[in-house]
Amino acid sequence: MTETLTIRRPDDWHVHLRDGEMLRNVVRHTARQFARAIVMPNLTPPVTRAADAVAYRERIVAAAPGFMPLMTCYLTDNTDPDDLAAGFADGVFTAAKLYPAGATTNSGSGVTDITNIRRVLERMAEIGMVFCVHGEVTDPAIDVFDREAVFIDRILVPLLRELPGLKVVLEHATTEEAVQFVESAGANVAATITPQHLHINRNAMLVGGIRPHAYCLPVAKREKHRLALRKAGTSGNPKFFLGTDSAPHRREDKESACGCAGIFNAPFALESYLAVFEAEGALDKFEGFASEHGARFYGLALNDGTVTLEKSVAEVPAEIAGIVPFHAGETLGWRFAD
Repeated sequence: MTETLTIRRPDDWHVHLRDGEMLRNVVRHTARQFARAIVMPNLTPPVTRAADAVAYRERIVAAAPGFMPLMTCYLTDNTDPDDLAAGFADGVFTAAKLYPAGATTNSGSGVTDITNIRRVLERMAEIGMVFCVHGEVTDPAIDVFDREAVFIDRILVPLLRELPGLKVVLEHATTEEAVQFVESAGANVAATITPQHLHINRNAMLVGGIRPHAYCLPVAKREKHRLALRKAGTSGNPKFFLGTDSAPHRREDKESACGCAGIFNAPFALESYLAVFEAEGALDKFEGFASEHGARFYGLALNDGTVTLEKSVAEVPAEIAGIVPFHAGETLGWRFAD
């Protein structure tokens, strides 16, 4: 029986670190486990310019010395392709992020129609810049559980037909349709998978009462979708890699009349993922998923150094800095060894 697992130091290819006091409270949990992370730009106001990204990166590094935040540009209807390309060339931006306007937290300044950023996407395809996608339509006529699948059909498939060289990461994939889309697309298309979408289906949010700490966007779907994600994530396919989408909100903001979307999974991210890989008999595939596939897709060097997880009890507290973490009150079977 495996008692320890040592892997190359991993990266988180999708995380929300917030700002101010919240940033100072949460970034250490990501920095403890991961060497680098793709940091989401949906602050208030959002990170839309290189100067914004430089300032935000400095605040992150000040709170977590030695950690490397990889900055993203928040795309709007008015994003200038030349400015974006200059930020990428200068090493400020690693990727650009699509938030369909109104799709999720702090997305009100996002893109109202994909055609509005056509020149931006053409430039990104030319320079090899990764297009990170929150893949949901916001049409109120579309059921919330169908919004990812509809986005793929209406937006992504036609977009990649027109711009076949664009590098796309479908972030926080939640559906069987997303898995099939990524698997059938070219090598320029990949997806991140969160720990929560590997562990829970929509029952966790709705059975026995409304459970706001299981609410995130995109929402967890039916069990068949969870099983498809587990199969894809543990398969060794390099198109799928780790992206926690850790998204902290204070308890009172989750447990409110209109609770915020987001699950704070950073403190026990590797332990949570590893529980799934162990259950699926795929411990040998974990290093690729956590430490290799994402870096190679982004064209970055693999990290030096290693981390070790031990086959031991990890007790998840009920609350951390006023935030309820994923697996709160549960016991996980692996423990990150500092």
